[in-house]
Amino acid sequence: MSGQRSPWAWIPTLYFAQGIPYVVVMTLSVVMYKNLGISNTDIALYTSWLYLPWVIKPLWSPLAELFGTKRAWVTVLQFFIGAALAGVALTLPMERAFQMSLAVFWLMAFASASHDIAADGYYMLALPQHQQAAFVGVRSTFYRLANIGGQGGLVYLAGELTERTGSAAQAWTWVFWLLGGLFVLLALWHGLMLPRPAADVRGAGGAAARGLVAEFFAVFASYFKKPGILVVLGFLLLYRFPEAQLLKLATPFLLDPVSEGGLGLSTKDVGIAYGTVGLTALTLGGLCGGWVISKVGLKKALWPLVAAMHVPNVAFLVLALTHPTSLAVISAALAVEQFGYGLGFTAYLMYMIHVADGPQKTAHYAICTGFMALGMMIPGMWSGWLQDHIGYVPFFAWVLVATVPSVAMAALIKIPDGFGKKVE
Repeated sequence: MSGQRSPWAWIPTLYFAQGIPYVVVMTLSVVMYKNLGISNTDIALYTSWLYLPWVIKPLWSPLAELFGTKRAWVTVLQFFIGAALAGVALTLPMERAFQMSLAVFWLMAFASASHDIAADGYYMLALPQHQQAAFVGVRSTFYRLANIGGQGGLVYLAGELTERTGSAAQAWTWVFWLLGGLFVLLALWHGLMLPRPAADVRGAGGAAARGLVAEFFAVFASYFKKPGILVVLGFLLLYRFPEAQLLKLATPFLLDPVSEGGLGLSTKDVGIAYGTVGLTALTLGGLCGGWVISKVGLKKALWPLVAAMHVPNVAFLVLALTHPTSLAVISAALAVEQFGYGLGFTAYLMYMIHVADGPQKTAHYAICTGFMALGMMIPGMWSGWLQDHIGYVPFFAWVLVATVPSVAMAALIKIPDGFGKKVE
């Protein structure tokens, strides 16, 4: 009976659960540490390290094949993430809250990356191919809703609680207790509602390890034998080079007082302007970018999308120079920048699909995503140190200069005519 359960009973909640820990680790951690008075140098350096599990995710993905079922991995990891969220709440009142919470975020990041592997694998096993295609939009929508709920709603809630309690640490403690409880409920729900597809069988364990490891290395070797692999890697690592630095400092810039070069917004305002308006614009930009590529193909759309990715970064420089006080004006500027980012990022995603195309496309795409995360991690690590030393205006000017490597790599890649264009 459970095998016949409607996908609507579990796909929305599964992908909402996939989005929450990622936005917590990548975005809420930055806002929280800024509220707690941590320097931009330390925030950017240490939170950028949290990308590492997504960088090396392909290296341990075979474990999900060898041990247990995908369904078991999903539910166990959700309980673990719930415990980790509660763990953050426990560390915040401690004397060494930064170090202790960061250690828990590390564990949460590895669990979240592993949950991505298990959930995506389970999705493919639990649904026939026509339903996989039919629900791909539902997956994406609820993942985005988790991002908006986290980056917008939870940041706003933290700001509201800070105003009421007078303590950012107390406010964030309550937010993480709430998140921990929510995740335990999601784990219980999925323990009951996830179907048990016949194809989701327990792995063979150690008996199959040698063959799987050999196959694993063969997949990696075939990836690095692709034509023009150095250009491919250069593009994957450098296309988001300016954005990787900008993203780590966007929230600190919005929160820092005007006397330090920031805009002096409250945490609640950041939840509205960046977490809700900005992220909604990002989502719309992604939808429009996909539509453009489907109409004209990636090759013809590439340069307009590259321009859309990088030119709107001027918005941050203008904000740093003018320091507007109107939340509507700031939200509009952020919406323009995020919409452009959403447009330009579709070119990157489609290029990864092109690179991965072939008999091992799933594994090769996973490797692409690892390089994508590495391209975000390394530039982000030094961005806070750079901004602390030169200030916001020179930093945002540097971000514009940093588009040069991205544009250079875009000029070198080769894309087949008509790739990505919908066949009429």
